[in-house]
Amino acid sequence: MPADLSVNLNAVAQLRNRRDLPWPSVVDLGRIALQNGAHGLTIHPRPDQRHIRFSDVPELRALLDDEFPDREYNIEGYPTEEFLLICEANQPEQVTLVPDDPSQATSDHGWDFKSHHNMLGSIVDRLNQSGMRVSLFADADPDSMKWAADTGAARIELYTGPYGGCFDDAKAAQIEVEKLGATADAAHKLGLGVNAGHDLTVQNLPALAARIPELAEVSIGHGLTSDALEYGMAATVRRFLLACGHQSMADPDTLSVSS
Repeated sequence: MPADLSVNLNAVAQLRNRRDLPWPSVVDLGRIALQNGAHGLTIHPRPDQRHIRFSDVPELRALLDDEFPDREYNIEGYPTEEFLLICEANQPEQVTLVPDDPSQATSDHGWDFKSHHNMLGSIVDRLNQSGMRVSLFADADPDSMKWAADTGAARIELYTGPYGGCFDDAKAAQIEVEKLGATADAAHKLGLGVNAGHDLTVQNLPALAARIPELAEVSIGHGLTSDALEYGMAATVRRFLLACGHQSMADPDTLSVSS
């Protein structure tokens, strides 16, 4: 089965926050994404609210509940008490835990699962008891998967930044996608589902999906939002679905993933 597509709205929110105005609306753009086949929405409410604001979180929950009850809400972030309370109040279907420092521009590495094993295990248990699936941000490191699995999380999310950074070097990209694939293989053997995210594009998604055919979900924000400025959100979502392998989602007007 092709991977689900979760549209990350952080970049939309960051553009909105350049002015004290309500546009572009994260709710309206999220609606367009879902209307055009996206399987869910992802947000990362950082403490400084530099993109997603805390007030956006319940508004997007309401959008999903009222109009798209079959789709998923994924909230990602570093597990401070404030973040955990946001998750418990808004009940996303999935919580993705990332090892971000608040000052980081973006997520740029996975967890050291061995060092943070006990802390993560306790948080995963808390979120599981509230009915939320937990995914843990992970580097391409097959040997670390045994520690990830032991936390009780249901999934990992492969950090694909190094792969995305090889956009101009096919040989290096092949090496990176194999590292990701080997990590996914190790994760699957331990019963973990595998998501992926960071710097994924319509150009590099097909190779990743081919190497990891059991890929459950991709969460894409920067590349998707960049394309939406050129093609519009509706067409862009369809292009990314096509890149994921959802052939039935592409209408006759959808642009080729090679364009």
